[in-house]
Amino acid sequence: MATGFVLITTEPGREHDVRARLDEINEVTSRWMLFGEYDLIAKVESDEEYTLTRVIVEEIRPISGITDTKTLLGAEL
Repeated sequence: MATGFVLITTEPGREHDVRARLDEINEVTSRWMLFGEYDLIAKVESDEEYTLTRVIVEEIRPISGITDTKTLLGAEL
């Protein structure tokens, strides 16, 4: 299982729109609103790392209202 956490910065006032769009993506298993440097965090899970990265690059990053993302990939040691 591949897991990533995407820290998201949105345009002012677009947090709820972005959160609603994240809810439409199957691989987004959880998401939370944040206070501080980032506006949202999304947990993304997939059976394959390829699918995980595809979802982040092709489905999350292009969401209207997102101005910046930072992705943290989980590792099983």
